[in-house]
Amino acid sequence: MRQGVASLDVTELLAILLRSGTRSSSAVDLARKLYAVADYDLRRLATYSYETLSGLGGIGPVKAVTVLAALELARRLTVPSSAQPLQITSSQDVVQLMRPLLRDLLHEECWVLYLNRANRLLSKECMSVGGLTATVVDSKLILRRALEKSASALVLVHNHPSGEPYPGTADREQTRLLREAVHYFDIALLDHIIVAGDRYYSFCDEGDSLS
Repeated sequence: MRQGVASLDVTELLAILLRSGTRSSSAVDLARKLYAVADYDLRRLATYSYETLSGLGGIGPVKAVTVLAALELARRLTVPSSAQPLQITSSQDVVQLMRPLLRDLLHEECWVLYLNRANRLLSKECMSVGGLTATVVDSKLILRRALEKSASALVLVHNHPSGEPYPGTADREQTRLLREAVHYFDIALLDHIIVAGDRYYSFCDEGDSLS
């Protein structure tokens, strides 16, 4: 209260979230243990599940939920918000929007951004969750949702937990199938972006055909 939260280190901030310790450990001790489990990396801590955190000695369900909620707020703080829907003008706009949601995942997720004729964001939706190396792009489901929203364009986004952003054969084939499916309904597939940690690959930027 005297010096402000910026004066606290990560362990002390975590201790405030935990609020209390156990009979044998203070809140700071528990926070130090929690931070050590994540190899002193907040981004790694943000990838831990509720089951993992609540299973740590001294943490428990309430403390686990509190920590996860704080980390989720931090993640959402990096997502741009505006009274006017975001306009997608480049791959960087998409990456700025989606990287906080995908960068630290240990599994693949497929998301779609639905846009109006001015390329303003109507909605973003997670369409499927996969494993460590693959996820499914359901062209029929994506098309149905696009028609329900009267979308004029869309952007496909998924992540590579491996850290390698380059598309594989399956990525290219799924892109081709989705492009052909929406084309018949006069809906444009503007880009397919692969997020891999702090790197990304844009089919549009790299000249991969989307037309």
